[in-house]
Amino acid sequence: SRCAEDLFAGWWQLIQALGAVPKLLVWDGEGAIGRHRGGCTELTAECQAFRGTLAARVYVCQPRDPEAKGLVERFHDYLERSWLPGREFASPADFNAQLAGWLATVNTRWRRHLECAPADRIAADRAAMIALPPVAPVTGWHKTARLPRDYYVRLDGNDYSVDPAVIGRRIQVTADLARVKVTCDGRVVADHERIWARHQTITDPAHLAAAAALRSARRLLAPVPGPADAEVEYRDLAVFDLLSGS
Repeated sequence: SRCAEDLFAGWWQLIQALGAVPKLLVWDGEGAIGRHRGGCTELTAECQAFRGTLAARVYVCQPRDPEAKGLVERFHDYLERSWLPGREFASPADFNAQLAGWLATVNTRWRRHLECAPADRIAADRAAMIALPPVAPVTGWHKTARLPRDYYVRLDGNDYSVDPAVIGRRIQVTADLARVKVTCDGRVVADHERIWARHQTITDPAHLAAAAALRSARRLLAPVPGPADAEVEYRDLAVFDLLSGS
């Protein structure tokens, strides 16, 4: 995902695992982070709020700047050409787990340009960083809406089912990198695994059964129509002429 809600959630997840905040966060050109205009970098409101909570600075690489981008792009190229081929992944979580396991191994290997292993330097780097903020930055998706009659909410291109008992009521939708949750008056009315494919419909069987029960109850409460041959009063048309004064 290239949405700000997911990018900053990913940043915060990595920073928490690191246990400290780098003083400078470097990012390649990305619309959710910021852009260059008139020789200056303009960060988005979401990025300003995130970096402000961390008390860190954000640097956006200049276009056509191979020295700044080379380190990251070389790592991406290695992953695409040497690490990904031949591997199989059951899910995004499995991909991250395999990558984390591989990094834990390769970071202990000696590097000629460092004259040591990357793992030998992390302690000194972490000591020079900023402490984690006392309050976590706000990340992920947060929105409020009324649940429509089809009892589904849309988030990042996918539709997730909600308990149809709260149709027409105001709900709060929150999502992180793993779960999509919906609450109504503090009660959880939907809890789904986050799906990263697009244009998917995710339905909880319990919600489907609840919708069928509500439809059945509505049919039982519907008024019973009268017989087809029931007598109907026909009003004399002269009454309407009298009312209209004609």
